[in-house]
Amino acid sequence: MQDLNNIVSQFALEGKVTAVLPLGSGLINDTYKVLTEGDAPDYVLQRVNNAIFRDVDLLQHNIEAVTRHIRGKLAAAGVPDIDRKVLRFIPLKGSPKTYWTDGQTYWRISVFIKDSFTYDTVNPKYSAFAGEAFGNFEAMLADIPDTIGETIPDFHNMELRLRQLDEAAEADCAGRLKEVRDILAEMNSMREDMCLAERLFREGKLPKRICHCDTKVSNMLFDAEGRPLCVIDLDTTMPGFVFSDFGDFMRTAGSTLPEDDPAYDKVALRKEIFEPFARGYISGATFLTPTEKDNLPYGALRFSYMQAVRFFADYLNGDTYYKIKYPEHNLVRTRNQMALLHSQLDNFDYMNNYITQL
Repeated sequence: MQDLNNIVSQFALEGKVTAVLPLGSGLINDTYKVLTEGDAPDYVLQRVNNAIFRDVDLLQHNIEAVTRHIRGKLAAAGVPDIDRKVLRFIPLKGSPKTYWTDGQTYWRISVFIKDSFTYDTVNPKYSAFAGEAFGNFEAMLADIPDTIGETIPDFHNMELRLRQLDEAAEADCAGRLKEVRDILAEMNSMREDMCLAERLFREGKLPKRICHCDTKVSNMLFDAEGRPLCVIDLDTTMPGFVFSDFGDFMRTAGSTLPEDDPAYDKVALRKEIFEPFARGYISGATFLTPTEKDNLPYGALRFSYMQAVRFFADYLNGDTYYKIKYPEHNLVRTRNQMALLHSQLDNFDYMNNYITQL
C-alpha cells in the first residue's frame, strides 16, 4: 500500500489534512477523498491509469487547458459560483505541474465539489440534461486556443478499427472464424458506409472538435436539487468528430438492453432517450455545421458498428482486450451491438426527420 499521506503532501493544498478515505466503489481503490480541517475545501485524490493514458504530461496539459478555458468562458458570461461549474486541479508545491509521480504511479488532486452528486439513471429528464451539458461543453471549447492532443491515439478511428478486424480475421489465432463468417461478411458489407466521417474529414467537409469522448450521465455532477453542475472525467477529452459524443451516448443509453444481453430480439433504439438527448445536444452545440447536424443519426450507427467491430476482433483474437465472464462473452456483445445497429437502421428515417425538425 502506498503512503497516501506522503502523496497528498506533495500538493499545495489549503488546510490541514485529517484523513484520506476511499471514494466511490473503487474496486482497486484508485480514488480517494482527502478531508481537511475547518473551512478549507476537501479534495479528490486520483491515481492516473498510465497503462491506458501513457503520456500523463499531455493528459494533464489537456485537462488544465480545457478547465482554464471553460472557467474563462463562465467568468465572461457572469455565471455565479464558478468553482461548482468546472473542475479545479491543484499544483504541486513549488511547481506548476498538476500531477506527481514516484516514477511508477501518477497522482493528481482536484477540489471536491461539495454537495454534488452523480447519477447512473438514464431517463428522459437526465438524457436531456446530458445532451445539453455535453453540447455546451463542446461549444465552450470550440474556440480554445491551446493545442489539445490525443490522450488515446486513434481511439475512435473507424478505419483503424477495421484494419484491426482484418488482422484478427487473417490470423484467426483462436480458430473461431469458421463459425462466425456470417458476422464478418455483414460487417464487411457496411465498412464503406461506416467510414463516412474519415472521408468527409479528408475532403475538408467535416471538422474535428474537442470532444469529451465518454458521454455518460454518470460523467456529470448534479446539485442537491438535481440540476446539472459540470461535466467530469475529462481524461478522454481530445480532438474528434462530434459523432463521438452524440453516437456513444446513443449506443449506451439509447439501447433497451445492456451491451452484453443475449436477448437480441429485444435490443432496440429507445426513442424516449433519443429525442431528449438530441434536443438537448443540438440546443447546446450551437456551433454545429449543417454537415455535422445532418449526420448525427449516422453518428449513432457508427458507434454501434464500431463497438461491434471491436468486440468481434477481440473474440477472434481469443479475448485479449475486454474482460470476459464466459468464452462466448465477446460474441454475445458483438451480436447485441449488431442488433442495436439494425434497430437504428430501421429507425434511420425517423432519427433524420426528428433532427431536421429541431
